[in-house]
Amino acid sequence: MANAESLASLAQQALTNLDEGTPEAPSAIDLLGQVMDALQDLARIDSSRSRLVEDIQGTFSSLTELARGLRGYIESIEFNPKRLDQVEERLVMIQNLKRKYGDSIPAILSFAANARQQMETIQGASERLAELATQEANLLAVLGERGKLLSQKRQQAAGQLNQEMEAELADLRMSGARFSIDFQQRPDPNGVPLTEGHRVAFDATGLERVEFLIAPNPGEGLKPLVRIASGGETSRLMLSLKNVLARADNVSTLIFDEIDQGIGGRVGSIVGHKLWRLARHHQVLCITHLPQLAAFGEQHLQVQKHLQDGRTITSVVDLSDENRLRELAQMLGEISSATMHSAREMLETAQALTDSKPT
Repeated sequence: MANAESLASLAQQALTNLDEGTPEAPSAIDLLGQVMDALQDLARIDSSRSRLVEDIQGTFSSLTELARGLRGYIESIEFNPKRLDQVEERLVMIQNLKRKYGDSIPAILSFAANARQQMETIQGASERLAELATQEANLLAVLGERGKLLSQKRQQAAGQLNQEMEAELADLRMSGARFSIDFQQRPDPNGVPLTEGHRVAFDATGLERVEFLIAPNPGEGLKPLVRIASGGETSRLMLSLKNVLARADNVSTLIFDEIDQGIGGRVGSIVGHKLWRLARHHQVLCITHLPQLAAFGEQHLQVQKHLQDGRTITSVVDLSDENRLRELAQMLGEISSATMHSAREMLETAQALTDSKPT
């Protein structure tokens, strides 16, 4: 369509020269007609040249047919500037759509279908929002009921845990210590509804924030364990807690570092026995300088540092039998018959406790 005018002009020029002619120049067909007349006169005089007449007649027929075809072609050419503008605008639009929505027309149509479906969804958004709001309210009600049930069970378990923890701490020379569990709920207008009419925040763990409180010494108020417990107290608190929760705790390995801080030999034996009991359900690693505690270990590793070629080297030696006995004696002081005797008694006492008492 963009070249319609040029195509029509060229076709008309060819038709003019071929069949229509001008006042200044006759057409090719007119000239060919003159040639044909001359050859026909020539053939009447020389019949041997009659083939020339047949040839010129065939050529004349071909040119006549060509002229007819040119006229039909000229008539078929559409020269409509307005229609051309419309087509060009649409082609530009299609190219823009390809840049934004797909590399081909089928891809563009697919995008349009999806957009239409989304539009239908948006138009029904108010009904969908109402449906979702109802569903949310129902789910929050279910969460509230289950959350309250969980809170009740936690409160019941907390009382038992407080008693058992204080008993464990008393064994570890913290007899005046008090242990408690604090439950705090946070108001949230978008939270779960409770029977009291207010809403509280929730997460994957329940409806409240749980915190362990400790009063290490008599006369002191309960405060968060994480803020006031010393290193030794923290280790003993953790040991007590792990002992109470031994069968419910999923942590496979427990490490106690310097748990013997601030305790003597008698309490060391109690701590050692508690660690041994804890090791029935977990892997327990204990770093200690107290022989009464070390005697309860099922495996005794000695860690030493020494210089080698100007560098500090750390070595770990697995002790057993006489070597372990000598290490326990050395932990008591200088190796002597007395410390060796005491070390042997410690091992025997530990063996007797672990053999006789239930795990």
